[in-house]
Amino acid sequence: METNYLSANKQRFLDELLELLRIPSVSADSKFKDDIIKAAEYIKDKLAEAGADNARLCPTPGNPIVYAEKIVDPSLPTILVYGHYDVQPPDPLDLWESPPFEPVIKDEKIYARGACDDKGQVYMHIKAFEMMMKEDNLACNVKFMIEGEEEVGSDNLPGFLRDNTDLLKADVVLVSDTSMIANDCPSITTGLRGLTYMEVEVVGPNIDLHSGTFGGAVANPANILCKMIASLHDENNHITIPGFYDDVEELSLEQRAEMAKRPFSMDAYKKYLDINEVHGEAGYSTTERTSIRPTLDVNGMWSGYTGEGAKTVLPSKANAKISMRLVPNQNSEKIAELFQTHFESIAPASVKVKVTALHGGEAAVTPTDNPAYQAAVNAMEITFGKKPIPTREGGSIPIVALFEEILGLKTILLGFGLNTDAIHSPNEHYGLFNYYKGIETIPHFYKEYAKSMTE
Repeated sequence: METNYLSANKQRFLDELLELLRIPSVSADSKFKDDIIKAAEYIKDKLAEAGADNARLCPTPGNPIVYAEKIVDPSLPTILVYGHYDVQPPDPLDLWESPPFEPVIKDEKIYARGACDDKGQVYMHIKAFEMMMKEDNLACNVKFMIEGEEEVGSDNLPGFLRDNTDLLKADVVLVSDTSMIANDCPSITTGLRGLTYMEVEVVGPNIDLHSGTFGGAVANPANILCKMIASLHDENNHITIPGFYDDVEELSLEQRAEMAKRPFSMDAYKKYLDINEVHGEAGYSTTERTSIRPTLDVNGMWSGYTGEGAKTVLPSKANAKISMRLVPNQNSEKIAELFQTHFESIAPASVKVKVTALHGGEAAVTPTDNPAYQAAVNAMEITFGKKPIPTREGGSIPIVALFEEILGLKTILLGFGLNTDAIHSPNEHYGLFNYYKGIETIPHFYKEYAKSMTE
């Protein structure tokens, strides 16, 4: 049930989020550097207005990290809230039904880049904190660490963690950058896949050539790149890189049977994606393919002439961006090395190949047998009226593994998005129900966690 403060301030909470969503804080493109700073300043100011102390921007070699805290009683447990204010590039712009940085409300959803990932979910925490402060029921100490490089690999966050272990002392990390099964079927993410992200370049002749004069006599890098990429999967959609599966965690039949209890409609899945059939590694279900199995996918390709009309060239080079989602026990750096070795080995002598590792991170499994997880279960049960289901998610938050390695902290992934929110895609959106339900639920987590830690 909504508190009086939430009911009285819902429109303002929404208006403030829309203002944040208007800031194009794209971390992958340097032309948005000023907007990155603007978004960080906005977060910092709103934390201070909500009642946080020591709200400030912490410089890094890249984008700043927003830090703020409220220590109400050193004897109480401390929650470290993590999130990110940077967003994915909005491309392709022509597929957006409304401009990505001009948020609109349609069908009870907020449409904008970053609406769900992660500005909407970060802002839930700021408004939940404000609500607890105004109602004088902040049950735990809280520290906020909101970064601006999550969408490009969080390269500078590990150093910040190592340099600020005292500042960031806490009992648990709380993250809302994940999703639920459905609005009427709450869930808590207990596992994330890791990531290795590569860029490859195949070079043939030193310039683009006339495809009539030279076609058939000179290697076409675009053709060769396509063949090389196609060879990375066999007829069962099994990845062919030698050693790729050596460290893959294999779940038991009992564990897989438990996962299969998660509600899933194949018909609804195909209808939402407008596809006739699903695709993936033989021997595994769709939900297993997107959670407990590793993958290899092309994220982008470019070569030759792509403008309007025809230009008959044999391109000088071809490029692709390739990501691999990893599962527990796989190491992102090892997989990057295996990929590079294999990709270079399958290149014909008629071309030169360059392979670059862009970023990566490790898979993470969060425990379900500790007080923080039970507090999250209790909080969701209070606001949703039913117990959440534990699930594993296909996405990656590389920093989760580092929280445990560097700070010695477990993480609770209390997300309120949906898999249908089109994150990283055109027309990203976030439900008003989800935004307000998050603000309503987070204070209950604080109360339940404080109760469990002081009993």
